[in-house]
Amino acid sequence: MDSFTILFTSFIFLLTLIFILWRPNGINEAYPALIGGTLMLLCGSIKFSDLIIISENVSGAAITIIATMVMAIALESFGLFHWVSIKLIKFSNGSGIKLFWLINLLCFLMTLFFNNDGSILITTPILILLFKRIGLGKHEQVPFLISGVLIATASSAPIGVSNVVNLISLKMIGMNLYVQTKLMFIPSTLGLCFLALILYLLLYKRIPKKIPGFIPEHYEMIERYHPLQNTPSKEEIKKQQKMMIQVLLFIFLMRIGLYVASILEIPIWIIASIGSCIILWWRYHKIKIGPFDVLKKAPWHIFIFAFSMYMMIYGLKNIGFIHYLASILEPFLSNSLIHSTLTMGILISLLSNLFNNHPALMVGTLTLTSMNLDSYHLNVAYLSSIIGSDIGSLILPIGTLATLIWMHILKQNGIIVHWKEYIYITFLALPPTIFLTLLSLFLWLKIIY
Repeated sequence: MDSFTILFTSFIFLLTLIFILWRPNGINEAYPALIGGTLMLLCGSIKFSDLIIISENVSGAAITIIATMVMAIALESFGLFHWVSIKLIKFSNGSGIKLFWLINLLCFLMTLFFNNDGSILITTPILILLFKRIGLGKHEQVPFLISGVLIATASSAPIGVSNVVNLISLKMIGMNLYVQTKLMFIPSTLGLCFLALILYLLLYKRIPKKIPGFIPEHYEMIERYHPLQNTPSKEEIKKQQKMMIQVLLFIFLMRIGLYVASILEIPIWIIASIGSCIILWWRYHKIKIGPFDVLKKAPWHIFIFAFSMYMMIYGLKNIGFIHYLASILEPFLSNSLIHSTLTMGILISLLSNLFNNHPALMVGTLTLTSMNLDSYHLNVAYLSSIIGSDIGSLILPIGTLATLIWMHILKQNGIIVHWKEYIYITFLALPPTIFLTLLSLFLWLKIIY
């Protein structure tokens, strides 16, 4: 390609990233991504034939994530937010320390059963509602909120289906969901446990030891002390309990279904779509609410964002950037297992914090697939990239869309977490977590291979 096309493509990519991270006037990140991808198409750095390849890689992953988030949104109508917030209060038994660990467990499970963005959209309102119930001051909320967002976002590492960019990369690498989970669940979960422990030690002095509004004999009705609009009564809470357990059991079975489909080589987006349709029908049958509200709230922009970002990464590939990066990295990755593990994990961590983890992991995956690596070293380098993208990206708030969404929700509710406060925690907690998780991956692969 001529020098003008190369320079223009590079400029469009950097300018688009600035707008995605800046999001002036709260603009959805899909719009600058779409404009950037379109400009690359018009300037010739992307061919129309590339769009077919991009569609094959992106469509299934985007549909899976959208279907999963439709299920998450529908659960709000069943009273999920109120039900979970009351259970957290009950099981904490008035202890702020117990509440800290319960919140981290909740964030981990929400990401496992839905996805990282969906987890943030669900857990953040739950926590804000919970804090209002118990009368927790805004400065006392920060330790729970920071630990919650870090655990929720990092928890997309154990299973590929918890993050749209992970799913896209899985498709490109040619690894199924079951194999990815078998290789990643143990080491990344160990890393998450280590992260939670470091967060606890760093935030211990700031965690309120007693929950101020806890009334043991009246925990179900604690809202009478802190009135909230549309809070269910004690009787309604009991009626919801059985339904909520049934719904959550169904979600668990659907998650198992995705792995079965992956093993049987059935497209997992089909199972996810069927599951979301069943939830919508169930909701209508139980509480007579149609699907249109969920369809309006569903994050359809995820498909546009993922497709457009992939277009821009393909533009970088076509101007030679991916080939250049591959020529630099291949000697390190083909040398030894530990080099593959540390090189890609640290590289994608750095790129994610500079450019956001979506383009970082896409660049990393395209780079890996353009090398002449054997399947063993390719898989190791790819799994290390996932750790860098899902955990290493959290050092700066701009590293993931999930943390940007989290900050936006907090701002809407009048809760300000300053960058300085966030970075102080992440700079101390995440570098050792990344290293330990990568080391755990190296040792785990040595055991099972």
